[in-house]
Amino acid sequence: MESISSSDHCVVQEYLQDPYLIDGLKFDLRIYVLVKSINPLKIFLYREGMARFSTVKYEKPKKGNLKNLCMHLTNYAVNKKNPEFQKN
Repeated sequence: MESISSSDHCVVQEYLQDPYLIDGLKFDLRIYVLVKSINPLKIFLYREGMARFSTVKYEKPKKGNLKNLCMHLTNYAVNKKNPEFQKN
């Protein structure tokens, strides 16, 4: 953290080896936060967020499914091409 300057823009995420699933699908929750200051700590959390889901039931990565992006990623740009995609 010491190497991050106050003018840097950052995205923070962690890869989970054994991901949480909803109905067998990978998902991510996107929330928007503004950290106005560190000392004193002032954080603003936007009231709305977003949930994104994969469109293929998750299986642990193995040789036969590594290229199935709709299983491993929740990106809209990837999953919108899958016939199982449901837009809301």
